[in-house]
Amino acid sequence: MVFLSDQTEQFDPDRFINRELSWLDFNRRVLALTQRPDIPLLEKAKFLAIWASNLDEFFQVRVAGLKEQVAQGVGFTPPDGMTPTQQLAAIRKEVSVQYEVISKQFLSEMAPALASEGIVFSDYSTLEPEDREFLDNQFRELVYPVVTPLAVDPSHPFPYISNLSLNLAIFVRNPDTGITKFARVKVPPILPRFVVLPDGERFVPLEEVIASHLDSLFPGMEVLGHHVFRVTRNADLEIEEDEGGDLLMAIESELTQQRFGRVVRLEVHPDMPDDVLDLLRREMGATEDDIYMVDGPLDLSGLWSVYDLDRPELRFESFSGITPPRVAAVATEKTGMFEVIAQGDVLVHHPYDSFAATVEAFIVQAARDPNVLAIKLTLYRTSSESPIMASLIQAAEAGKQVVALVELKARFDEERNIEWAQRLEDAGVHVVYGVVGLKTHTKVALVVRQESGGVVRYAHIGTGNYNESTARMYEDVGILTADIGIGADLSDLFNFLTGYSRQTGYRELAVSPGGVRDRISEMILDEASYDDGHITMKMNSLVDARIIELLYDASQAGTRVELIVRGICCLRPGVEGLSENIVVRSIVGRYLEHSRIYRFGARGRTRHYYLGSADLMPRNLDRRVEALTPVLDPDLQFRVDEILDVALADNNLAWELDGEGMWRRIGGSSDADTHVAMQDLARARAAATP
Repeated sequence: MVFLSDQTEQFDPDRFINRELSWLDFNRRVLALTQRPDIPLLEKAKFLAIWASNLDEFFQVRVAGLKEQVAQGVGFTPPDGMTPTQQLAAIRKEVSVQYEVISKQFLSEMAPALASEGIVFSDYSTLEPEDREFLDNQFRELVYPVVTPLAVDPSHPFPYISNLSLNLAIFVRNPDTGITKFARVKVPPILPRFVVLPDGERFVPLEEVIASHLDSLFPGMEVLGHHVFRVTRNADLEIEEDEGGDLLMAIESELTQQRFGRVVRLEVHPDMPDDVLDLLRREMGATEDDIYMVDGPLDLSGLWSVYDLDRPELRFESFSGITPPRVAAVATEKTGMFEVIAQGDVLVHHPYDSFAATVEAFIVQAARDPNVLAIKLTLYRTSSESPIMASLIQAAEAGKQVVALVELKARFDEERNIEWAQRLEDAGVHVVYGVVGLKTHTKVALVVRQESGGVVRYAHIGTGNYNESTARMYEDVGILTADIGIGADLSDLFNFLTGYSRQTGYRELAVSPGGVRDRISEMILDEASYDDGHITMKMNSLVDARIIELLYDASQAGTRVELIVRGICCLRPGVEGLSENIVVRSIVGRYLEHSRIYRFGARGRTRHYYLGSADLMPRNLDRRVEALTPVLDPDLQFRVDEILDVALADNNLAWELDGEGMWRRIGGSSDADTHVAMQDLARARAAATP
């Protein structure tokens, strides 16, 4: 998909950091976790896997988009002024450096450290005979029936190499004719990345197992050599949708065609001969700039299988989210979730607060409650076996009105969302696919319940997906509420999403497109008018140039601006005469910081709080359906202050950005760790429950 500049207005490029390079800086911060002595060994392996997966997505989407811009002669540039060609050159330089770091890290430090704990990456040629026999059996019984060697000759054209596939380029010679042939074997992605030896803690890469048995795949031929390579293709969807049904068919068709996207990266080992590399590059249409030499294993995302080893002493101490004290009454006093919420809003902070005991329980109880008339929910990403989705099916089968807004264009979750949409429809759920031209990213649920005093609307508005798996790894916040205004707003919002409503005004919610930008801009301008102005924002990404300019103006007016930005930040803080009152920090550690919280106001006077699904990026503000809700309850405001204040005090996981666009890790003597502190606070709340 060709993505143009997020905003085409003219800005001073010296005031902005490039979006793509800022993202690569974030992945560098992930990589830095693997070099810390205080991080357990298997957690380091996990962070290497995350780094690799992140980079895969970056090439499939962002690099692919830049290459499309160059190919189509698109002349737009982002606010920082870098052309697509300049960005690609800078990306290549930075990624090459990261590959060097990661190769050294894995070969010189990670692998030996794992070996010292008995977790060994073994070489087939050095194994004992009994281990080789085990691998031989594994190959015959499991691998051989799956792999398909593909010859290349006049009657067999060069095979298609699929996206993110790991492959062996093989040269064989016919001993009778002396003719050398080229063949390709794809490492089957359906099989585990590593073959585990009987002791459960020694691994042999699957490609090495295959390479050690090439004589079985090419009987009667002389195997002259083999070389491993990996391909990344443009995997972003290009969809023009009209109606919901057409959108479903369009995405199913696009997913089928997606594997034919152009090559954007070719990863090879440095010892690959030039003639082999030239052959691969030529046949796949890759350029010299698409080639990356990797002196180490390809596709380190396979380290997830190592992380899954049953070695708890090599991982972070396990933590199970607590049940918030008021919600604990559901079990101890047989009080339903609806009665708890009716008594006052509930703030949930995952993973510290249990997702299963709060958000999941809210939907599960709604499905079972005979007084519930309707359930409406937005689905962006979910797990393969989701209790929430099962509850929606149960509710529909019980005759309740159930509406699921399924975002089919949730990147890399398209297939799973299509599967769930079909299962929900089969059960009688009203499934819709959102508004034409807009991706629905908001995370909201609405339950309509008949009570003695009339119909009451209960709601959940959050920053994370309805996914119990990611709720254990992603840091997110949400509110469970029976607020009349918020309930009415959500009814209007769902009517907008499912029908022909042209709703633009809401009572309490700020809704994109348009509404979130207007609300945030208004609050920044208002706070800049105070002598003691204070703005604190926590988000995943800060990219929008117009919002950044407003923050610059606020800084110049004397407003104190504190930004907690996990990933991309295009603002330059601490620049004299521009942003000396702005500080930017990033928290990177055990949990993925994912919540979006916006606070306006100095301590001691009225503060305004908002949370929701929207980052401050043009796509979230102008091209997606997003929702921010105010946090009105003083007790909940205290909890939000606690979240922000802990992150701002962190000197263990935190990094700080300077005006040159450089990140440095904050160090200190108090060793304040956001994730440890929030776990301790959650335990303290649970312990204080009578």
